Amino acid sequence: MDREAREHYAVVIQAKDMAGQVGGLSGSTTINITLIDVNDNPPKFQQKNYQLYVPESAQVGKPVGKIKANDEDIGINAEIKYSLINPEGAAMFSIATDYDTREGVISLKKPLNYERKKIYTLQIEGVNTHVEHRFSYLGPFKDTATLKITVGDVDEAPVFSMDYYIMDVYENAQIGTEVGAVTARDPDIKNSPVRYFIDRSEHGEKFFNIDMDSGVITITQSLDREDMPWHNITVMASELDKPNLLSRVPVTVQVLDVNDNPPEINTDEEVIVCESLRPGQVIQTITAVDKDDFANGQRFSFSLPIGIPVNPNFTLKDNKVLDGRRKKQ
Repeated sequence: MDREAREHYAVVIQAKDMAGQVGGLSGSTTINITLIDVNDNPPKFQQKNYQLYVPESAQVGKPVGKIKANDEDIGINAEIKYSLINPEGAAMFSIATDYDTREGVISLKKPLNYERKKIYTLQIEGVNTHVEHRFSYLGPFKDTATLKITVGDVDEAPVFSMDYYIMDVYENAQIGTEVGAVTARDPDIKNSPVRYFIDRSEHGEKFFNIDMDSGVITITQSLDREDMPWHNITVMASELDKPNLLSRVPVTVQVLDVNDNPPEINTDEEVIVCESLRPGQVIQTITAVDKDDFANGQRFSFSLPIGIPVNPNFTLKDNKVLDGRRKKQ
């Protein structure tokens, strides 16, 4: 008997007395018989070859398609597990089994790039998860199909050559001095020309300009390291024929120091000296600071002004560098 061909039977049974002779009495009943399913049918894909279109903008981890193998059995005997059996398919895609619909759900593992690879071939296998040993001779309880995935081209925003840029320029650089350059390209096959812009909504953008064709960044105002040693700007790139398709990249500009600040003595106090002080006793410590970077600053010496008579009762002694500052007594 084959449950897949006929599942239910109604059998009428009649009983007669008098050994079935004429004049005897009889009674009858109906017995309903339902066949119980066993796993004697393997899963079968309706086709050996399938095709699927997936745009290159598809998100990683999201389903991109489904495939299903049919099994004439029912219940657990019809449960199927799907898998990708070729390395090319398994590297870029994954397949999970939806046990409610008995479908294989195909998802993306890595980003697609139409310009690099346009077609992927997936070898998909569907296998029964429950196979009784006594029916194993009817196997194998699996089937395979080929799924060809065509990657669709999507117009993408320009791609910068780096994730971020760090540039530097001296603070005494003249207006118009080149700081550096950013580069971006259209990743699509048509390779449209790219135009560059600075995001003017950010602080610091007023100090710089960018050539829209070359991506060269130049100075528009004088820079002062002591006032602002770092500038953060955002450069945008768009395709010439699609200006609304933008990409952004952060650019950090470090202002390098030059020795453009004189040392400053940070005290102008009047010194009171007692007449009983011993010779050589310290009466005042004078400290000077320099706003420049330590590489260019903190390298100065003290001396008495020229043209003013030197008082022989006082001397100036060098105490070398203490705590990054040069002090004199």
